[in-house]
Amino acid sequence: MAELELPGGFKFKGGKIFAIITALATFVGALYGVFVAYKDYTDFKNFIQNEYVEPDLSGFDKRIDLVQQQVDMLQSEMTMILEEVNLVASTAKELKDDLKSDVRTLQQDSRHTESVVNSVKNNTRDELRLFEQSIKDLEGELELKINKALANPLAGVK
Repeated sequence: MAELELPGGFKFKGGKIFAIITALATFVGALYGVFVAYKDYTDFKNFIQNEYVEPDLSGFDKRIDLVQQQVDMLQSEMTMILEEVNLVASTAKELKDDLKSDVRTLQQDSRHTESVVNSVKNNTRDELRLFEQSIKDLEGELELKINKALANPLAGVK
């Protein structure tokens, strides 16, 4: 078996050597990782401080202003449209109410007219009965007079 002896009286055998080599490799790898991260950090810091130029966002600001103007214009148009819709709705409601009122008035007038027509019809029927009765009475009287005249012995003398 392999054995490693270090100054100071330390002796390492087999698996311990492997564990120490692994720990040293891990430690060296971690140091290298920290070094690379620190180097990237310092490089990025130098880039930001020396070379970075803020992008020109004025085009976006102009576009945002334009979009805001369009939104404001659309909002004012929508407000006008809603006002017009409300006006049309109120006018339609008034027309509906007026129409209902007119229909009620027409129904009342129709009922009144029907009542008057029925009354006139009844009066005409009654008058027609009276007239027919008067004609029958006159016919009876005329027939009686004709029969009296024909039965009169002096009717044939001239």
